[in-house]
Amino acid sequence: MAGRDGRVVRALVDAYGRTYAEEAGIELKNAPQPLYRLLVLAHLLSARIKGSIAVASARALHEAGLRDPRRMAGATWQERVDALGRGGYRRYDERTATQLGDEAELLTERWGGDLRRLREEADGDVGALRRLLQEFPGVGPVGADIFLREVQRVWPEAAPRLDAKALQGARRLELPQDPDRLLDLAERTEPAVLAAALVRAALDRHVAEDVLGRAGTP
Repeated sequence: MAGRDGRVVRALVDAYGRTYAEEAGIELKNAPQPLYRLLVLAHLLSARIKGSIAVASARALHEAGLRDPRRMAGATWQERVDALGRGGYRRYDERTATQLGDEAELLTERWGGDLRRLREEADGDVGALRRLLQEFPGVGPVGADIFLREVQRVWPEAAPRLDAKALQGARRLELPQDPDRLLDLAERTEPAVLAAALVRAALDRHVAEDVLGRAGTP
């Protein structure tokens, strides 16, 4: 990897190359519980709130035992509010607590609590997968994109995925806007890891400034 763009990508990945699932303590596998935890994380991250608070709140829900749709739906609304509050997710906690309960019920009733069945319904069509994800209350286009960026590690049909938010980070770093070129610059870095790092640069100008400084780029 040579040249200015290569140095920037390497500095970015070295400093910020960690998926949001990893940050939330989710060992992502193609299995019901980790996929559900990722859905909850994507839901929380899609709100206008700091990513660190969303991640902490996802951890708090897990620590409260709300780690699968059955437990989430079976918890009281107040239990969900309290768990979100412990993670610092207070601005949208009441609405989100309701949405998480409704989300868990829909997942259970329609797909037996298993997001792999939703994947089967999409039948390899990422557009269909994105539309189905948006049927969950509170997820929407942003939440669906977050889920797909992260799940591409275990659902190959979603990879490689560098979406508009990731490309926004590339633009802030004055990197190419072509996803294939970015992936080439990242060499062996997983697309999900590169996407998460680019998103961090998009969301926080201090991340971009730090990366450029590490890369020796004015």
